[in-house]
Amino acid sequence: MMKKLIPALIIGMGLSAGAFASDGTITINGALTAQTCTIVGNNQGSDFTVTLPTISTATLATPNSIAGAVPFSIVLSACTPATGNVATYFEYGANTLADGNLKNATGSATSVEVQLLNGDMSPIDVSKGSTTLQNSAVKFLASGGATLPYVARYTSPLGNATAGDVKTTVTYSMTYQ
Repeated sequence: MMKKLIPALIIGMGLSAGAFASDGTITINGALTAQTCTIVGNNQGSDFTVTLPTISTATLATPNSIAGAVPFSIVLSACTPATGNVATYFEYGANTLADGNLKNATGSATSVEVQLLNGDMSPIDVSKGSTTLQNSAVKFLASGGATLPYVARYTSPLGNATAGDVKTTVTYSMTYQ
């Protein structure tokens, strides 16, 4: 019995080692900064809510329809150092869709997403991995502060949105350059 078990163990270990073979190395680079600012979003603090208007489903009946744009701002003050460039990086997360919009995570409406835009109405693609690729606008810190304007709105890429609540979240980080 022992003579049969040893070859089986050797074969099993050989298969196991092959399953864990290395194919390459991933190098991850980053940087931390001592930059600090007081952050106030939508006049509510660093955690804040943007409330989109109640609209008719008829407004989002056709594919690629948009509606209910609401402006909001992230205001930075008391920044140290007081100058430099700053942008908002919207973190990829569970609510991020492949098209760069935010899914209706806990609301009951269907076929509706939330799109983020810069204040100039250029879309922000939350699915991308940098502020540049996301198209998040860069602002210059002047006298230790900056206002970063944004817009949130409904969008229905497929059309035929159904009635119900729309609720989503996105985490953000300020990036300093």
